[in-house]
Amino acid sequence: MTEEARPQQRPPAAGLLQCAVHELRLAAVALQFLTRVPIPRRVGFEPAWLHQCVRHFPLVGALVGAWGAAVLWAALWLWPPWVASVLSLIATVWLTGAFHEDGLADTCDGLGGSVGRERALEIMKDSRIGTYGAVALVLALGLKVATVAALAAADLALALTGLVWAHAVSRAAPVVLVWQLPYAGDAEHAKAKPLATQVAPAGVAAALAWVVALGAGAWWAAATGTRPTLLLALLLAGTAAAVATAACARWLRRRLGGFTGDTLGATQQIVEGACLLAWLAAATHG
Repeated sequence: MTEEARPQQRPPAAGLLQCAVHELRLAAVALQFLTRVPIPRRVGFEPAWLHQCVRHFPLVGALVGAWGAAVLWAALWLWPPWVASVLSLIATVWLTGAFHEDGLADTCDGLGGSVGRERALEIMKDSRIGTYGAVALVLALGLKVATVAALAAADLALALTGLVWAHAVSRAAPVVLVWQLPYAGDAEHAKAKPLATQVAPAGVAAALAWVVALGAGAWWAAATGTRPTLLLALLLAGTAAAVATAACARWLRRRLGGFTGDTLGATQQIVEGACLLAWLAAATHG
């Protein structure tokens, strides 16, 4: 066979570069899906990317948490911790367009009472907020404000790190649910249609790898004296996230037989709150 007749093989470096570019595109799609951040058109788009991008949800969560941490740090120069905590929460809610909070309210409206599965799904589609949803929002947001304010007062560095990590790990929780549970609603009219198909184990592993990498990076960057407390916070918050995710999965399987886009948002909010509470326990008792 002549040199001209031989099939051209792609150099390994070129394949790795193409893979890296593809992952960057998926991360950009995930950022656009979960936040208000606009993505340049040159990034491109394919429908399949909407499903693949879930592996980068924790990375987007870390960016949202970093934004909230930056606002908290800046606000503390002018105001007390509880005011800075409110401003930090406003910043993250604005950045995400209350995407997850809306899911929490709709889920609590649908599942707060004792109605059946079909009626619960019907209630969750209603754009109006009910008593269960309003109460859930007030309690969830109030708990986050109080927890972050207490963290900032106890240890600012730990508070900033906790915000980033809690936002990251709470975005991994919905990915786990999509992997474990079937879609419970009408996939054709789903608000989160790209998530209506179950995620492959590789996607879940990639999402969890982001969580581990972010935790390891935080521990490595921390001052030597604060590493024991940070390690305790990571262990407690990781355990709290796992327990909260498992509890949400069990709840949704029993009530709906699966998940919907709203319940994924509710799960993110529940796991985020559980992580922050565990982080505060480590900060005050570590």
